[in-house]
Amino acid sequence: MATKLTYRHVMPVQIRFSDVDQYGHMNNSSYFSIYDLAKTSYMRDVFGDKEWNTLGIVVANINADFLAPVFFSDELYIETTVIHLGHKSFTLLQRAVNKASGVLKCQCRTVMVGYDVATKEPVELPDSFKQTICEYEGKSLEELSKPL
Repeated sequence: MATKLTYRHVMPVQIRFSDVDQYGHMNNSSYFSIYDLAKTSYMRDVFGDKEWNTLGIVVANINADFLAPVFFSDELYIETTVIHLGHKSFTLLQRAVNKASGVLKCQCRTVMVGYDVATKEPVELPDSFKQTICEYEGKSLEELSKPL
């Protein structure tokens, strides 16, 4: 990605005792719980209590790059942004950053798909859904629709 990303959504997170292994490092599986909390917070900030609750959205793919260990004493925040809007899916990029040092600890890319619970099939993302994300991110649909 040549363009510098901006993250409008930033959420501080609390590392729990159960997130840390016997070596004092945050367990890799704990990142996914934290990213999930940040996804929920992002959706609430973008849509409030409306549309995202009526549109089924499921995770189709999730990948994380673990770049540096996180320790129990670290203060983290999670940055979240949408980097792509497709017809039936969108891609979130999330980053776990150490608050004090600014060091990027982990990065996660998640593809989420519109889903009809009744038919158990993927569905088109409504234009209003896409437009709301574009407005929040301060980007055009054209910018967010470009192939990754």
